[in-house]
Amino acid sequence: MGPAARLAALLAVLAFRAGDPAEVAARGDTFSALTSVARALAPERRLLGLLRRYLRGEEARLRDLTRFYHKVLSLHEDSATPVSNPLLAFTLIKRLQSDWKNVVHSLEASENIRALKDGYERVEQDLPAFEDLEGAARALMRLQDVYMLNVKGLVRGVFQRVTGSAVTDLYSPRRLFSLTGDDCFQVGKVAYDMGDYYHAIPWLEEAVSLFRGSYGEWKTEDEASLEDALDHLAFAYFQAGNVLCALNLSREFLLYSPDNKRVARNVLKYEKLLAESPNQAVAETVMQRPNVPHLQTRDTYEGLCQTLGSQPTHYRIPSLYCSYETSSSPYLLLQPVRKEVIHLEPYVVLYHDFVSDAEAQTIRGLAEPWLQRSVVASGEKQLPVEYRISKSAWLKDTVDPVLVTLDHRIAALTGLDVQPPYAEYLQVVNYGIGGHYEPHFDHATSPSSPLYRMNSGNRVATFMIYLSSVEAGGATAFIYGNFSVPVVKNAALFWWNLHRSGEGDGDTLHAACPVLVGDKWVANKWIHEYGQEFRRPCSSRPED
Repeated sequence: MGPAARLAALLAVLAFRAGDPAEVAARGDTFSALTSVARALAPERRLLGLLRRYLRGEEARLRDLTRFYHKVLSLHEDSATPVSNPLLAFTLIKRLQSDWKNVVHSLEASENIRALKDGYERVEQDLPAFEDLEGAARALMRLQDVYMLNVKGLVRGVFQRVTGSAVTDLYSPRRLFSLTGDDCFQVGKVAYDMGDYYHAIPWLEEAVSLFRGSYGEWKTEDEASLEDALDHLAFAYFQAGNVLCALNLSREFLLYSPDNKRVARNVLKYEKLLAESPNQAVAETVMQRPNVPHLQTRDTYEGLCQTLGSQPTHYRIPSLYCSYETSSSPYLLLQPVRKEVIHLEPYVVLYHDFVSDAEAQTIRGLAEPWLQRSVVASGEKQLPVEYRISKSAWLKDTVDPVLVTLDHRIAALTGLDVQPPYAEYLQVVNYGIGGHYEPHFDHATSPSSPLYRMNSGNRVATFMIYLSSVEAGGATAFIYGNFSVPVVKNAALFWWNLHRSGEGDGDTLHAACPVLVGDKWVANKWIHEYGQEFRRPCSSRPED
C-alpha cells in the first residue's frame, strides 16, 4: 500500500467519510455544531410561513363567524322583530334547521389545521431529533458547571459566575433572552431521566417558580405544567435525601390535582419517614456534583477555562517574547509572521494573523458540507462521545488553491514537511452548543492507535488555526502547563507533541474549553515524525 493509500485508509477510519455531502448533513447531531444549529433556522422559517397562512385562514373564518353572530344577535336584540312576519319566521326556522348545522359542522377549521399539519409533516424530516434536545440541555448543564454559572441568572438570560458573595459577569448579551417554565422543565427533566439530581433540582426549581407565576395561563406550545414540575422536583428532592422538601412539594401538587392517588401515597410515605426520623426535617442536604470517571483533572481544567490560568508575563520571563518570524525562509521574507512565545514547557507559540478573513471564510465554506460528528478512538472503533462535542471534516489540499497556499505557509514557518504521508489532511472543526473537547493528547498513546496506519510515525507536532472569533469561552487549556490561550481570530497555535526521543510529551495534555457564546471554528494540521528527522530546529525550545 502506497503512502497516499495509507493516508486515505486512516482518514476513512477517523472520519466515516460519505460520498454525498447532503447525506452527511442529514445524519442529525444538530446540537454538535453551531453551523448545523444555524441551518435549523431555515425549517423554522418554513414553519412560520405555514403558521402565518393558517392564522390568515383562521382569521377569515373567525371574521365570518363574527359576522354570522352579530347578524343573529341583532335580530334577538330588536324587540320589534315579529315572528309573525313570514320572512322572519322562515329565516328563523332555516337558521335552526340548516344554518347552525353548517356553522357547527363547517369543514373550514379542519381544512385549515389539516393544511398546517401536512406542511409540518413535510418539514419534519429536517427538524432536530429528540437527541438534539437532550444534547442541548446537557450543554447548558456543562456551561453551568465549567463556568460556575448561576442558574437563576441564566434563566433570565444573564451569564454570571457566583462564588460566595462575588458575582462576575462573564458575558453581557446585547439583548436579554429569558427561558420559560417549560424550557427549564425540559432541561431539568433531561438531568432527572439520567438520575442526575444535582443538575435536575435547580432547573426544576426554576420551572416550578415560573409555572407558579403564570398558573392559569394556557400556552399552546408548552408540553409541561406546574403539576409536572412539582411532581418531578418532589421526587428529585426525595432521591437527594431531602424528604421534607419532597413532602411540601407533593402537598402543593395535591392542591392542584387532589385526585392523584400516586402522589397521595407519596405524601403518606414521606410523612411516615419524617415521623420515624424527625432529624430529617431539619437536616440540610448537601448535593454532590456527579463525578466524571474519565476526567481526573477536572478541577484544573475548569479553573483554566474560567481564567487564563497562570501564564507568566513577558517581563518576568524574558524567554517569552514577541517577534516577526521569517524562519530564514524566502517565502516569509517579504511578509513575516508575528510570533508570540506563549510557554516554554511545553513549548507553545502563537502566530498572529496567520490567515486572512477571506482565507478563513473559504476554509469554513469548503468544510461545511462535509461536517459530521467528531469521534474518538475506542479500541478498533470510532465513537461519538459526550466529552467531545463538535463536527469535523477533512480537506485535501487539492480541493482549493487556498489549502495549497496554507500548506506552503505552514511548511515555511515550521520548516517541516506537511505533505502526505508526513502530515495529515487539514481537519476543520466546528464546535456545537457548549462545544468542547476535554483534556486529551494529540499524539497516540497506544501502539494500536490508527494513527500508526499511515506508517509515518506518531504526531510530532500540532498546528492549530483559529478560523473565527467567539464572544466568550472556547479557550485552549494546557492542563499540566497550567495556562490557557483564548481564541484569537486568524491566529495559529503551534506546539511539539513529542520529545526528541520520540516519547510523548505529557505536558501537552490540553483541552478545548466549552464555547460559552459564539461560533468557534478551528483547523488542525497534524505533522508526523517520519520525514522530519533533520527538520526539527535544535534551538526552538529547551533541550529535552
